[in-house]
Amino acid sequence: MLQALATLLLAAAILIGCGNSSDPAGQQQADADPAESVATTNAPEPSPPGVGPIFVDEGNPELLSDWAQLSIENNQLVVDDAVTPYTLNSALFSDHASKLRTIWLPEGADAADYDNDDVFSFPVGTVITKTFYYLLPDGDPAASNGERRVTSSPDGSSDIDRMLDLSLVRLVETRVLAHRASGWVALPYVWDDEQTHATLSRTGDLQPMVFVDGVEETPFPYVVPNVNQCAGCHATNHTTGLIRPIGPKARHLNTDIDLGDGASSQLVQWSNLGLVTGLPELADIPRSVVWNDDTASVAERARAYLDINCAHCHNENGPADTSGLFLEPTTEVGPRLGVCKPPVAAGTGTGDRRVGISPGHPEDSIFVFRMTTTDPGAMMPELGRGLIHQDGVDIISEWIASLEGDCAN
Repeated sequence: MLQALATLLLAAAILIGCGNSSDPAGQQQADADPAESVATTNAPEPSPPGVGPIFVDEGNPELLSDWAQLSIENNQLVVDDAVTPYTLNSALFSDHASKLRTIWLPEGADAADYDNDDVFSFPVGTVITKTFYYLLPDGDPAASNGERRVTSSPDGSSDIDRMLDLSLVRLVETRVLAHRASGWVALPYVWDDEQTHATLSRTGDLQPMVFVDGVEETPFPYVVPNVNQCAGCHATNHTTGLIRPIGPKARHLNTDIDLGDGASSQLVQWSNLGLVTGLPELADIPRSVVWNDDTASVAERARAYLDINCAHCHNENGPADTSGLFLEPTTEVGPRLGVCKPPVAAGTGTGDRRVGISPGHPEDSIFVFRMTTTDPGAMMPELGRGLIHQDGVDIISEWIASLEGDCAN
């Protein structure tokens, strides 16, 4: 049954993503090269390792290896020596997938301009990759009906090593963001069953999986977005419709990492590597808390979760600007944050709740309903989630329960 559901969902995703001609960012991507809209089954041989990173300024390479940012060597996914892996304080929930993020600027390119609040201004030639993968559970990684059995790291953290051992993980997809003279382009690459290469899949993909959490096993359809759906999230300015990165902001990058030489500031490392310029004193750089860090306050953790999962759409210029709901960390607690705010449009998305946040009553809040439903017409986020993120629901519920007020007044 899951296989049939997966097929229907993929067909719907393709029709929605490729048929939305009113989306300027998505149409820009869809019109880029119709001849390369579908990945072929007879893929060419991957580029050999050691070629060095490549910036492809036109066309859509069929293989991820054509960018030479990552390679498969000795049953490991390896980050090229010239490419920098990085992490974020809090990451977008993507059905418990872990993510290996990398960034590369061509030799001689200007460093990105630092920005205290927004995404850094990366130069033309920048290539950012994000590889989605799962840890393999104990026992047979394949279920009896052919679905892949996967699990996650205990804390849900992403790997910032320079390599991944493919005997321990399952690669699913790698998304490439490349900054060309005409703007950013987003290209999804899907890894093959043998884990030897990833092929461009502009129409996306849908893979039946089973998430293993202890003794509990939950079937779900993992959705690789098509290029229009990539633009649906990455076009963070509704007016321009242009796509760009989401995560590389000062507050998300401001953390310590260890890439083998001892832990130190990630942003200082970026500055030393020529990836960013204009870095102020560390004490003056904003820092988002890790949403599941028990040492931070409930309010800080909840706001960090909403920031990374929701604010790229729910901001004054974003795709959800007409909702009047703005979930950036600078938004004051009140109606603009959803407190006692009725929805702009009623319907199944409300779950018969009256307001976004009902102080002291998470069970009466639309926020919690939309996080706990898997109905495609009501759930939030709209894309990239087939499972309920219970830990996320818990922290948002705890925060709402701590708020004071009465929506009746």
